[in-house]
Amino acid sequence: MSDAPARAAECIRVVLPSPLRALAGAASEVRVSLAAPANVHAVVDALEAMYPMLRGTIRDRSTRQRRAFVRFYACARDWSHQDLAEPLPEAVRRGDEPLLIVGAMAGG
Repeated sequence: MSDAPARAAECIRVVLPSPLRALAGAASEVRVSLAAPANVHAVVDALEAMYPMLRGTIRDRSTRQRRAFVRFYACARDWSHQDLAEPLPEAVRRGDEPLLIVGAMAGG
């Protein structure tokens, strides 16, 4: 029996871009429950477990690094270059704000 304190679950709201939403057959916003403190890696792990067809679309399958044309936004801030193991902002972890996964645009 462990003496470690139980970790509360956090319900994270995630907004998916239209192409991933269509691929997964998901609503524009999905919710994932994670042990606290939730981070981007845990959110993507949960999404890939719920929607296996998303594996490899958000992160590279082997390196688990964010795909170049995928961005993460939390509380109106670009989290794409944060350490993805860093806990998400409190407002996202409370469910007040969603984590946005956005397909970046490129071209000229």
